[in-house]
Parts: sequence; C-alpha cells; structure tokens
Amino acid sequence: MRFDTTVLSPAELDLRAAVREFLAAELPEDRIPALGMAAEHDPAFSRKLAAAGWVGMAIPPEYGGRGRSAVDRFIVTEELLSAGAPIGAHFVADRQTAPTLLSFGTEEQRKYFLPRISAGECWFSLGMSEPDAGSDLASVRTSAKRVDGGWSINGTKVWTSGAHLNHYFAVLCRTSPANGDRHAGLSQLIVDLGSPGVKVSPIPYLNGTHSFNEVLLDDVFVPDDMVLGEVGSGWAQVTSELAYERSGPDRFLSTFNLLRYFIAEHGAEYVDDAAARVVGTLSAHFWTIRQLSLAVARALDEGRAPAVEAALVKDLGTRFEQRVIELMRTVAETEVGPGEGSIFQRLLAEAILTGPTFTLRGGTTEVLRSIAARGLTR
Repeated sequence: MRFDTTVLSPAELDLRAAVREFLAAELPEDRIPALGMAAEHDPAFSRKLAAAGWVGMAIPPEYGGRGRSAVDRFIVTEELLSAGAPIGAHFVADRQTAPTLLSFGTEEQRKYFLPRISAGECWFSLGMSEPDAGSDLASVRTSAKRVDGGWSINGTKVWTSGAHLNHYFAVLCRTSPANGDRHAGLSQLIVDLGSPGVKVSPIPYLNGTHSFNEVLLDDVFVPDDMVLGEVGSGWAQVTSELAYERSGPDRFLSTFNLLRYFIAEHGAEYVDDAAARVVGTLSAHFWTIRQLSLAVARALDEGRAPAVEAALVKDLGTRFEQRVIELMRTVAETEVGPGEGSIFQRLLAEAILTGPTFTLRGGTTEVLRSIAARGLTR
C-alpha cells in the first residue's frame, strides 16, 4: 500500500481559482448547498460546466473530452462538492462510466457515449447492488441469456442512484454459470433505462425525498453492441473501475458543509473551548484524508491501479463523514440552541437522515476492510 506525499502545482492552483470564480458567478449566495453526491439533478448546470471544460476532463479530445489528468479532475470535483453544487446529472457518468468505456468499451461505444458525457448531456447510473447481494458483487443473481441479436436480462438492482432521471445504467449480471468460481461468468451490459421491461421504483428517505431506486428488469432486451467489455470479464472490469468510485473527494466531502456553515454562522459564538476543539479536530481529519485521496489521483495519473489504497480511502472517508454528523450534532445541542431555518440546521437535519447510507454506497465497511487487509498481507 502506497500513498505518496503530493502538493498542487502552480497550474493546478490556477485551475482551482478558475473553478471558484465560475461557481461564485453561477451559484446563488442564498441557496442551500447539497451534501456531496446527494446533489440536485440540474442538466442546465451540467451543460454550463461542460462548456467551461470541466465535465469529461479525463476523456481524450478525440472523444469530445479535454484530455486532462486525474488530479485536474480531483481539483474540479473537490471545488464542486465543497460548494455543494448541483452535479447530480453528470457526476456518475463522468466519474465512472467514462473511464470504464475508455478501458473496456468498443470504439463504437466510445464514439457514441463519450462526446455526450463530455457535453453533460448523457447521464448514467450504476447497476451493481442487489437485494440479497449488497456489496458482495460476486453473489449477483441478475441474469442475461442469449437471444437473437443480443441478450434478455432479468433481475433486480437496488440503491440505484438517479435511475428515475438518468438515461442508462451499466448492469453487472451473470451470463454463464459460476461453475465453482463465483467471480466467473459475470458480464456488464449497458441498459437503456427507458427500455420496455424496466421498472424504476423509488427508495425514499425518511423525509420523503429520494435519490435511490429499485430497478426491476423483466425480459429487457439488450443488443449485442451494448455489451460493455468482454462477456465473462465483468468481475475484473468492475473491480478495476471501483478505484474511480471509491477514492475521490466524494468519499469524504459529503458533510463538509456542516462544518463550513457551523463556522460561518456560529464561529463567533463559542461558549467554551469544546466547539473549537471539535472544529480543529475535524479540520485536521479533513486535510489528512484529502491528502490520501489526492495521492490516489496522482497514482492513477502515473498508470498505477491503486485499488487497495482506494478501498482504504473510502473506508476512512465515509466513516469520517458519519463522525462529522455525530460531532456537529453534539456541538449544535450545546452551542446553537433551539430554532430552525439556518443553513447549518437544515443541513444537519438532512445529514442525520441520509448519513447512514454513506458507508453502504461504493462498498460496505466490511468489504473494504477485507480488500485492504488482503493488500497488506501480500
């Protein structure tokens, strides 16, 4: 396991400044910021961001992208998340689907999807988790059988963020029996979420809002040209792409705005040193995890495959996000007092409701620790 110390270059600092200037101009000052990936699905904002060159940054220019580095994309993502920007439309396609298409997609798939992703006009969900499989992806039961011209897919996916709004999702399914090896016989298919036989049902939060969905696939036809990668290589493909899903700023910045708005609204009202100690502790932890995540981005730019490091960052990051909620709730009870309506109080209420999902999405704590342990014992 390797995390190299890294700092931002002058050019990277200039990029950060440009993004901050863009967000200051585009986002109203009185808006309620999003908590990380639980962001508003705003196609107009995604298109503006794409026009500025900040969607599809790591996609090569020949496919409509900018050919920028993983660190450049890290910088933009960090600024978007820390501002609570409405990135819900394009985020998954940009973060995960595009690199997967570059690594495993056909040339026709790349030419069709990547320019649309880069323009902020094509939105993807992920079709991995299932009701009885959770983060144990080798246990998926969704199956696809050969039919004339393609595949017929049946099964159920859950925790499918944005499926009620997005265009496609990449479905991990079983295309042949495991024959003793649970990782064998898995494939990925690109499924149009508007296809006949696709039924999307919301999984609401306690406050009535929803971003998660259950997606039922009932004899859904998928043409041969929508097989992603090689038939039977789904496990290797999914595990390689999880480095992109697990290591980015989205795994530690979900609750950043709790701290930010507590300081902004109540920083001058500390009754004693307890709140100051909490703020100092959380700030130090934010910075440490950020450095680990940035090191993974550098490793990706160097051509390494830091899957173990990414698993550790995700475990540390999402557990820390939940810790932020706990400490901010305690501080709010002693320092803020009764009343409703401030941005901090509204964010805290939302975080308390949605925080339990942080350690589920992208792999549970137990799965991630198993990955990290195997890496450490090699």
